[in-house]
Order: sequence, then structure tokens, then C-alpha cells
Amino acid sequence: MTTSPAVRALGDLAHQGAHAPAACDCAPPRVLADRPDGTVVRSGPVVAKAHAPDADAPALTARLAMAAAPGLAGILLPPLAVPPTPDGTGAARTVEGRTVTLWPYGVPVDPADPDAAPWEEAAVLLARLHRARPPHPLPPMRGPAKAARAVARMRAARPRSPEGAADGGTAPVLAAWRGLPGWARDEAPAPAHRAGFLCHGDLHLGQLVRHPAPDGPWLLIDVDDAGLGDPAWDLARPAAWYAAGLLAPEVWLRFLDAYRAEGGPAVRPDGDPWPELDVPARALTVQTAALAVAKSLSEDRSPDEVEQLMIDACARIACQSAELGAASTS
Repeated sequence: MTTSPAVRALGDLAHQGAHAPAACDCAPPRVLADRPDGTVVRSGPVVAKAHAPDADAPALTARLAMAAAPGLAGILLPPLAVPPTPDGTGAARTVEGRTVTLWPYGVPVDPADPDAAPWEEAAVLLARLHRARPPHPLPPMRGPAKAARAVARMRAARPRSPEGAADGGTAPVLAAWRGLPGWARDEAPAPAHRAGFLCHGDLHLGQLVRHPAPDGPWLLIDVDDAGLGDPAWDLARPAAWYAAGLLAPEVWLRFLDAYRAEGGPAVRPDGDPWPELDVPARALTVQTAALAVAKSLSEDRSPDEVEQLMIDACARIACQSAELGAASTS
């Protein structure tokens, strides 16, 4: 495994969280993820996570307290207590300046078995989260901020290129981005009637685990982007995948029906869900395409088939926005 100081420190903390230091036959700690926005290391039944270096400490504290709130038991995986610092000061544990948290290990979704993906279970958990009363004051959920960050990353991938150039798919993504309202681009507050709901902020199948392992109920993990906002944002990624042809219609309908059956407030109880989902789904399409373009540009290659599907979806969104704009001025 990687043996950087940060990874070793996380492995030690996870091991310490699993049991008191002693001679043992534990397997070596294993890296589950190592990205700029989070490094995750597992030791037995405990996972240690170093959060993003730029994480807002008060916001993260509020989000972690939300995950531990009794009213959200059975929806969110709660954190574990972090062992005290050696000096006994009670200061927050950090690794290279990054806040560290501990979590129980849960079995993730198996990417090799797409037919077993828990879409209905995810929908039920989201509906319950959206209907729950906020346990205490919370920051805004970070869905729009993540979309804006993805576009900024794409722009920076080739900074010398003209903004409007059709360079690796940049042009249609920027055109679709410009067609979004300000609140979806993190430039203005969300409409008042769509704000104030508990939201996960970054829903995808990688955010579900079974706990207790190996066959406990599914729970949502990773509250780094959670907070108050428009619950439609949590449905936006599967909606965008469905619109782009990446998610089968029958799977999308199962997900939507399960969400509605559980009383989820993001969409109307029946009928067309797109009046509520259209803007968030377009924003998630742009976010996904922007990250794909940034990745392909940084690797000096053409977008692959899946990446191109999202870029093509942005082109369609841009055309539709232009047609609507022309119709409104005619």
C-alpha cells in the first residue's frame, strides 16, 4: 500500500479506533480512497478519513453532528469517537492540517454487479432524509458549489485556450453552464420554496454502505457536502444519467417510484417530475461533463465514450436553452 506519512497516520488512527494498542494479527491498513478532497484508510472494522484541506471547520462540525443525531439513525452512518490526542488537550485530530474522523466500516455497492445496485433503497433513504427535521442549524448543502468548482477545474485544465473554443468538449459544457440560473451556479440563493430541506449534497451509489457488515441495512455515508437546500439536487445525478442515456428508463422509474412512495418532497407525488428536476439535472450534467473534459485534457486524450455522452448532453442542453431564449424574444 502507499506509505505516505498521511496514510500511515490514518492507518494508525483507524487501528487505534478498532481496539486498544496491543500485539495483534490485524491485516495491514488498506487505502480505500486517496483524493484531494479526502483520503480514506481502513483497519479492520474502522475507517479513518482525512477531510479536504480547505474544509470549513465549523461547517464540518455541524455536518458530523448531523450524522450522529438520533433522529437520523437508520438514514446516515454515524461517526465513531476519535481517540484523544496524546497530549490530552481534546484538540481535534488532524493529519497534515486536515481534520480526521473515524467511521465504522460498511460494505459498499459492488460495481461488478450493476443489477444488484440498491437504487430503490437509495431513494427511500433520500426521502427519509429530506422529510427529517434539521437537528440543529446547518450550512447550505454544497451541490451548486461542487458544480461551480467542476467548471472552474475544466477552465483551468487548459488555461491558454480561448473560452469559446471547441477544445475537448469545453465549448458545449460552457454553453450549457451559462444557460443555468444563478442559484444553480452557486451565484445566488435557491428559491425560498425549494430551500430548507435536509440534503445529502452529493448522492451517488458510492455513498451507500451496508452496516453492520456484511449484510446490514443500507445507510448513506459522506456528509461533507450535506446541509440545507433543494432536495431535487439529490435526485439530479440519476435524473441526469437517465436523460443522457446512461441509466436505463426502468431503473430510473424504479428509483423515482420508490422516492415518491416514501413521501419524498423533491418532486410532486405523481405526474411529470421534470419541473422540479430540470435545473438540478442540467447542473449535474454540466458538472459531470466538466470533470470529464478536465480529466481528458489533463491526460492529453480524447473523451471516452461515456464522457462524450455527457458532453453531447450538454450540447443538447445548450441548444434547448438557445431555442427557448429565441422564442422568448420573438
